[in-house]
Amino acid sequence: MASTSTPLTLPVLPLDGEVVLPGMVVPLDLSDSEVRAAVEAAQAAARSTPGKPRVLLVPRIDGTYANTGVLGTVEQVGRLADGDPGALIRGRGRVRIGAGTTGPGAALWVEGTSVDEIVPEPVPGQIAELVKEYKALATAWLRKRGAWQVVDRVQAIDDVSALADNSGYSPFLTTEQKVELLETTDPVARLKLATQQLRDHLAEQDVAESIAKDVQEGVDKQQREFLLRRQLEAVRKELRELNGEQEGEESDDYRARVEAADLPEKVREAALKEVDKLERSSDQSPEGSWIRTWLDTVLEMPWSERTEDAYDIRGAQAVLDAEHAGLQDVKERITEYLAVRKRRDDRGLGVVGGRRGGAVLALVGPPGVGKTSLGESVAHAMGRKFVRVALGGVRDEAEIRGHRRTYVGALPGRIVRAIKEAGSMNPVVLLDEIDKVGSDFRGDPAAALLEVLDPAQNHTFRDHYLEVELDLSDVVFLATANVLEAIPEALADRMEIVRLDGYTEDEKVVIARDHLLPRQLERAGLDQDEVTIDEGALRKLAGEYTREAGVRTLERSVARLLRKVAAQHELGERQLPFTVRDEDLRELIGRPHHVPESAQDPAERRTSVPGVATGLAVTGAGGDVLYVEASLADPETGAAGLTLTGQLGDVMKESAQIALSFLRSHGAELELPVADLKDRGVHIHFPAGAVPKDGPSAGITMTTALASLLSGRLVRTDVAMTGEVSLTGRVLPIGGVKQKLLAAHRAGVTTVIIPKRNEPDLDDVPAEVLDKLDVHAVTDVRQVLELALTPAANGAAPEVPVAA
Repeated sequence: MASTSTPLTLPVLPLDGEVVLPGMVVPLDLSDSEVRAAVEAAQAAARSTPGKPRVLLVPRIDGTYANTGVLGTVEQVGRLADGDPGALIRGRGRVRIGAGTTGPGAALWVEGTSVDEIVPEPVPGQIAELVKEYKALATAWLRKRGAWQVVDRVQAIDDVSALADNSGYSPFLTTEQKVELLETTDPVARLKLATQQLRDHLAEQDVAESIAKDVQEGVDKQQREFLLRRQLEAVRKELRELNGEQEGEESDDYRARVEAADLPEKVREAALKEVDKLERSSDQSPEGSWIRTWLDTVLEMPWSERTEDAYDIRGAQAVLDAEHAGLQDVKERITEYLAVRKRRDDRGLGVVGGRRGGAVLALVGPPGVGKTSLGESVAHAMGRKFVRVALGGVRDEAEIRGHRRTYVGALPGRIVRAIKEAGSMNPVVLLDEIDKVGSDFRGDPAAALLEVLDPAQNHTFRDHYLEVELDLSDVVFLATANVLEAIPEALADRMEIVRLDGYTEDEKVVIARDHLLPRQLERAGLDQDEVTIDEGALRKLAGEYTREAGVRTLERSVARLLRKVAAQHELGERQLPFTVRDEDLRELIGRPHHVPESAQDPAERRTSVPGVATGLAVTGAGGDVLYVEASLADPETGAAGLTLTGQLGDVMKESAQIALSFLRSHGAELELPVADLKDRGVHIHFPAGAVPKDGPSAGITMTTALASLLSGRLVRTDVAMTGEVSLTGRVLPIGGVKQKLLAAHRAGVTTVIIPKRNEPDLDDVPAEVLDKLDVHAVTDVRQVLELALTPAANGAAPEVPVAA
């Protein structure tokens, strides 16, 4: 590719914001002083040289001249279309600008060098393809603008340089792009640049047209939808008139209700989508009723309703103390929760990571200790709404997560219904009897509760019926259970366990006096001053007429007592007011049912014969006293070996084997006739054989019973014990110490033996109970036998009982 250069001296004609390329013909306004000076200078110079006047057209951008200009010839001077003086100038070729010089006229003169690139003939194949591509793009653009006459002109240009410079007429090119074309002296490179610029513009134009088309289609769709809706309303109105229906019977406008409701954004989008389906469906379609039911459920949910927590910590504590006696653990936990909520609120930490500060507590304890009623007190203390969800016997997983809407009669789950019933997004929800949840082929409801009770997940809980996210992170969940072991481990791990181990006798008296008696007086139709029950009678009711961890049976006894008094008054047998004393109880409601062992005749006590010991156990109803009986079979008739009765579990059977093995190996040390254990059968029985029993905590009780049997020494009536035994005679720790000590206290036991390692558990036992018990913490079975067995009578040989 060859090039030529010719030195030139030309007047400068500056172009502000414009660029002229070779081959272009442009009109310029001579009213501009710089344009007029350049043209006049060119005309003056042309008088001494042949040819048309010549000027140098140089782009000037922000006062800066380009390095390359265009040699232009003044073709004609005259008037422009608007009547102003003007000149018609044609671009001839590129000129590289050099140093300034002098010349006639007021114009700026410079020296320059013409730059012309010559493309060899014939045109190489690649350049020919480039020329073809540029003409195709230019033709497509010109046809879109309707410039058909220009298409033929472009197609007729065969020179590469002229074809590239022809893009100077393109109105979409910026000044900077045209200057780049001007300064590109290589024709092929210039044509590539022009082709790329044209390609980019066509791509932008296609995008703009696509956007404009989409906008127009959207407008047309809205107009069409508006028209169709008006027609649909008119058709429905005609149908109502045809069927004789009144205007008031028309179904609610769900679209207006959804738009007016204060719904979360995603819930609103889902609701409007269902409204669209409803409006497209016919009145006879069953899908319409399903959608209406779903929309009603969504609109009735309290999405933006929240109650303000009562941050009066002392007031909340007073409410809990007034409504429930005892239960200090759970009261302290609620007080701590409110104190933390108050501090979070004061520091603007109400929502952290999308989660609020809810709580998940599990109240575990025997029946009748006030777990369910405690939920209402917690809600009252916090100033929140309260709702109870009964889970006892629930077997269907859909009861928790809801049914899919594809099923007939589908409903949301109990959690969603509880929130809807409460009318608030932060109520206190009591999940009652969570340990009674079952599972079958319909699913496992306990597994569905895993997400509900997980503080890390329940802010995005999704019910199968609603299918929108529901934030449960601000809900206080209180779950109640009688037996912790019945709750799946994964579910129990998500809850904070608070144990309610039952009431002491003093607490029962306070509860009966302050809560049970006023309630039962009202139910019996009696006034407070008509019947009173003194504290001695209440204490006897709690100690001898009932034996339970809770107060349900005590309340029934109080109700029975008041009914008896009311009936006697109506029959004229008793005058009111009347004060019930402890000596009146036998006459009114019969004899006591639970006389303490210590109050019985010594000859009638269970421990009045060797081989009977008193143990302590924990059941689903709280702590209880457990008796262990042992006997030896006749060596002539009884088979050797160990017999266990009383419906015992495997762990308890192993404890009996361990107790027997320990006595056989250490009998001589303990001065026991262990020879009898080799040839005679040993029988250990736990009364109340219909009740299943298991666990290792009866180990020392069985050891004591066997030692009493072999030694002939009685077990002290006032002693009860609990602890696991090892083969070496060590006393190992067990669980449920508080409940067992409460049971011992209720049964009239005064001395309790526990493992040494359970001594820290005594901190949980009420002080009034510990004051009445003599608790011994032991580490070895020898200490147990020394404490529990009575001294031998004058060193006489023991009389070993023989089984009948």
